[in-house]
Parts: sequence; C-alpha cells; structure tokens
Amino acid sequence: MTTCSPTDGGPRACPGGLSRAFAFLGKRWNGMILGTLAQGPAGFAELTRALPGISESVLSDRLGELARVDLVSRTVREGPPLGVSYQLTGRGAALLPALDELARWADENLPTGRC
Repeated sequence: MTTCSPTDGGPRACPGGLSRAFAFLGKRWNGMILGTLAQGPAGFAELTRALPGISESVLSDRLGELARVDLVSRTVREGPPLGVSYQLTGRGAALLPALDELARWADENLPTGRC
C-alpha cells in the first residue's frame, strides 16, 4: 500500500499518484457522478435528477472531464427522440472498489448529513 509517510527518514511527501487521484476525484461531483453511474447507464436528465444541486453546465463539464480520461463513455441513441447515455468504462468500473471503501469509511467515521 502506498502511504503518505516517509519510510526512509527523508522529508514527507505524498505520492504523486495519490495527489493526482484526489485532485481529480476530489473535484466536486466527479466521485458522485461515478458512484451514480455504478448503478448502470444513465441519460443526462436522469443524472441531473440523481444529483440534486448540480447545475446542467457543471454536469456537462464534469462528464466531459470524465470522458476525456476514459472513465465514462458517451453514447448517442438514435431517435426520435435523440438521446445521450453515459456509462462507466472499464477504467471507471475499476475505481468502484476504491469508491466503495471510501463510502464504507465515511459511513463509519463521518457524521451523517451533507458535507
């Protein structure tokens, strides 16, 4: 396991991978979008309803970011009516065990309610 503590007596530094992961996944809404898509593919309107408080423009931005790093895929459904569906890619699904562990930890260690 990679930790943020020195093992050789050198200066403390958090591993680069952990810093990058939290910089990206810690961005507001990214983790919640991934957690919502863990339940299966969803359309834009369904995601908006599932994530109270997120604006459509922020949701669109976050989905674009998640797609650019290949955690989420976007599929256009032929119409009528035309539709767009989002789902986790293999890389996105690979994060689910870590997200499940974070959720379990939060349930056990953080007060309930919105942060």
